[in-house]
Amino acid sequence: MHFTSEQRLDNGVLEREFTLGPDGDDQIPGTLWTPTSTPAPLILMAHNNGLPKAEPRLVARARLTAAHGYAVASIDAPECGDRPRSAATDQARAELRRAMQAGEPVDDIFESFVGPMVEKAAPEWLTTLDALLAVPEIDGPVGYSGWTALGIRLAAVEPRIAAAGFFAGGYVPLAQREQARQVTVPLLFLLQWDDEGNPRQRALDLFDAFGSKEKTLHANLGGHLGTPSFEREDGDRFYDRHLR
Repeated sequence: MHFTSEQRLDNGVLEREFTLGPDGDDQIPGTLWTPTSTPAPLILMAHNNGLPKAEPRLVARARLTAAHGYAVASIDAPECGDRPRSAATDQARAELRRAMQAGEPVDDIFESFVGPMVEKAAPEWLTTLDALLAVPEIDGPVGYSGWTALGIRLAAVEPRIAAAGFFAGGYVPLAQREQARQVTVPLLFLLQWDDEGNPRQRALDLFDAFGSKEKTLHANLGGHLGTPSFEREDGDRFYDRHLR
């Protein structure tokens, strides 16, 4: 891991950009936020379906969570953010958006596009986790927040993840819908009741499938981008219970 830049934010959080791995197209770019008091528990934060780590909503959430006392890290998934992209991937993204906006079936597109993205991203997140836990300012345990499909994959196979918060998505690849039964860590599941891009019943069925003995569903009225700000505060309290 190589830190490439840093800045101290007004709330005292240290924000650092890093790269992981040798130079080249396979190098993983990431951002690490650490609080003023360290060592701190770590939260891995991923945006839905591989949106970039620099996405403003993720950055704002990461900075506030770090100010609450957690180390927070995010990376760009393959073919996302600053990483090289293929014409086929851009076409699949565009076709998925078009089909969802038109109300057409998207299962086949989603499976062929997001499924492989999860399988490529998960090993990189695990490699990143290894590197992050060697940083002096970071201590265990580890939490996860964000992209549901990736979070299911990680929480099912990585014993260092002690709690997970998922932003509910009705569309989750088949492999992760089946893998949800293997997720047994404490779980906070956020659902936007009127999410235009994620079928409500699918999200409820997914929540029911999780194997966790402690799982909580928070449902709020509104569309995909309407998650109330207080849910981040509730999320902090959830991680406080399980990571401290």
